Amino acid sequence: METEPSFFETSPTPNVVGKPLNRVDGRDKVMGRAKYSAEYPIPGLTYGVLKTSDIAKGKIQNIDTSAAAKAPGVLAIYTHLNIPKLAVTPNDAEGKKAIGAPMGFMPLTSDVIHYAGQPVAVVVADTFERATHAADLVRVTYLTEQPIAAYTDPKAKIFDPQKIQDGKTDGKTRRGDARAALASAPVQLTGVFTHAINHHNPMEPGATTAVWEAPDRLTVYESTQGVTRTQKALSTMLGLPQDQVRVITKYLGGGFGCKGSCWPHTVLTVLAAKGVGRPVKLSLTRKQQFTSMGHREDQTQTLTLGATKEGKLTALIHEKTSTTSPWDNYAESNSKIINMLYDCPNFEASYQLARGNVMTSTFTRAPGEAPGSFALESLMDDLAYKLNIDPIQIRLLNHADKDPTNGQPWSSKSLKECYARGAELFGWSKRNPKAGATRNGRLLVGMGMATASYPVHNSQGMARVRLYADGHAVVQSGATDLGTGTYTVMTQVAADSLGLPPEKIRFELGDTKLPTAPNSGGSVAAGTVSSSVYMAAQDVWERLTKLAIKDKKSPLFGAKAEEVAIENGRLQLKKNKAKGEDYMALMKRAGLDDIEGSGNGKYGAGYETGQSASPADSGYKEPPAAHSMHSFGAHFCEVQVDPDLGTVRVTRWVSVHGAGRILNAKTARSQIIGGSIFGIGAALMEATHRDNQFARYVNADLADYHIPVNADIPDMTVEFIDERDPYINAMGVKGIGEISMVGVSAAVGNAIFHATGKRVRDLPMTPDKILATKPV
Repeated sequence: METEPSFFETSPTPNVVGKPLNRVDGRDKVMGRAKYSAEYPIPGLTYGVLKTSDIAKGKIQNIDTSAAAKAPGVLAIYTHLNIPKLAVTPNDAEGKKAIGAPMGFMPLTSDVIHYAGQPVAVVVADTFERATHAADLVRVTYLTEQPIAAYTDPKAKIFDPQKIQDGKTDGKTRRGDARAALASAPVQLTGVFTHAINHHNPMEPGATTAVWEAPDRLTVYESTQGVTRTQKALSTMLGLPQDQVRVITKYLGGGFGCKGSCWPHTVLTVLAAKGVGRPVKLSLTRKQQFTSMGHREDQTQTLTLGATKEGKLTALIHEKTSTTSPWDNYAESNSKIINMLYDCPNFEASYQLARGNVMTSTFTRAPGEAPGSFALESLMDDLAYKLNIDPIQIRLLNHADKDPTNGQPWSSKSLKECYARGAELFGWSKRNPKAGATRNGRLLVGMGMATASYPVHNSQGMARVRLYADGHAVVQSGATDLGTGTYTVMTQVAADSLGLPPEKIRFELGDTKLPTAPNSGGSVAAGTVSSSVYMAAQDVWERLTKLAIKDKKSPLFGAKAEEVAIENGRLQLKKNKAKGEDYMALMKRAGLDDIEGSGNGKYGAGYETGQSASPADSGYKEPPAAHSMHSFGAHFCEVQVDPDLGTVRVTRWVSVHGAGRILNAKTARSQIIGGSIFGIGAALMEATHRDNQFARYVNADLADYHIPVNADIPDMTVEFIDERDPYINAMGVKGIGEISMVGVSAAVGNAIFHATGKRVRDLPMTPDKILATKPV
């Protein structure tokens, strides 16, 4: 179990941070009391259903709504001809920038069809069944054009973008002279890696309930990973002040990135509710989920490395080609992890895109790092085998003591410890280094490993703490709980910060009326929100300390603020703990029923090691020099492969991570397990197939889009290195939602290679590919 970091040792703590506290929202979920966005019993509620296009490219020639309009219970049918207009759309660069959402295109703004499954009408009725029936009665005829399904289509025009990832990443990157270094390298390896389309498929599909409380005041119950981002997007598109749009997300049934943006179905629901003058609820079907909320793009990576005969990297050259939508330049930034993970003096990366008739791709768990690590960690494994060096040793040989991209020191890095502990737990020393040499009866047994890393993205947010004189507290932040435990870990942080037992804390989230918080995505929420809560609690103690030292009836009257410490809800002198008083007595004497504090928590601003958390010296201390901030870890995998059938079963799994301070041992372990399962799915089975002729998905359901089930996953061992980061943020928390998936596919692929001697570079690594691949 983790011990408390030094900067927390003098804070008012019952010592619950880090403990495996049960989920505070667990009972509400299992009892059915937790309300998701499609479950609010709004008076006068009506139901919206989308009619979507059957073609992927063309124009609407005619929409016949006559039969649908006559159907029982139908209130309205909206098409591009009659839907209420938006003040701003993302259909041009200026509008997209103003909205701040990567949807890129708003359907029902014209008669043009860009992709299969594009909404062409919204039907509103008094019941869901009637709305569904009426949507089936809408008849649409099209002028059809030949679509482009992917970058592999001979008709696709491949181009070099100046920027990718919504303008956040350069299309080309160069450090040193990789081409020259490669030419002189005695060891050269190249691998071409492909990655299938993946869809997020959370248990809860996209869902919106829109309520206009006045002509210019809107409340939206939305399945989103960020209420603030959705509020901004909606207010901009509707032309309303931001404070007149309220977004509520109290519970979320998974997201994995697809709920990180505001999507067209949400906007269409809001417009439909405006048009009928009644609340409208719209939930995507599972099939619509595949064409409405983005995906991980189909992509090919070519990675070339140069190295010395001893295994030291001298050059890395990375090239990626992928499919984007007709209107954006989105691509995952795979090269970032390749650029920073190992000590290599020369690096070059480039991206190419082709526009296809597809919905825009979007953030998918560990965007860029997950597919990028598959290429890098597979090729590092090839290098180890070529030079007859242990796969862990080849990574240690190229360990980056500083960030290769900028020369900055790491704020903290426990990667070597992760290798060592993972190897110990897994029994790596017992591994026969020869590929194809280990069997369990007729099955081939393989052991593989891979490195994981994910950056700490800069983010900030706010929290509010209200401490009551009767001994309880309400803590608030506009964060989102994706189902990973935000309610629980923030309750723990608040309990420690305020010196109260967890049952005396009520943590509230998921509402734009609460203090602003970042999206739950990119692994930023835990560190940002926990630091905000901590700082808000320090603000409360600072206010109470000022009150005490001015109160003639207080034992602390006349003391200096820096002389006062807080312990278990008691204000007392540092040098004389007997001299002090309980905060409740102080508040009651002052006639205060409650006292409120606020805090701003952000990444990249932490505490110096050893700093106390007393009111006098609370506050951020900027690090003395710039630091590169990343989490690190290692995955170890054992597989058994049937040589005749090509089937692969993962039989053992170990993950060890250094991710700063762990707020809850139980929910953190669950996060790593979930991300590892996500990665195993991508490695062995997950693929969305787009028909090359019609650019339509042919397996847009959970019957044919295969995801792991319990029988596919072994018991998993997860541990964390006790890592102290004095620079990262006030709580020393890095986040673990994304790193849990990085390197997973490579670890599985490396284990398959060790079992069979076959290097499969095409995800997913299905039995047919394993059988068709020749041993190296």
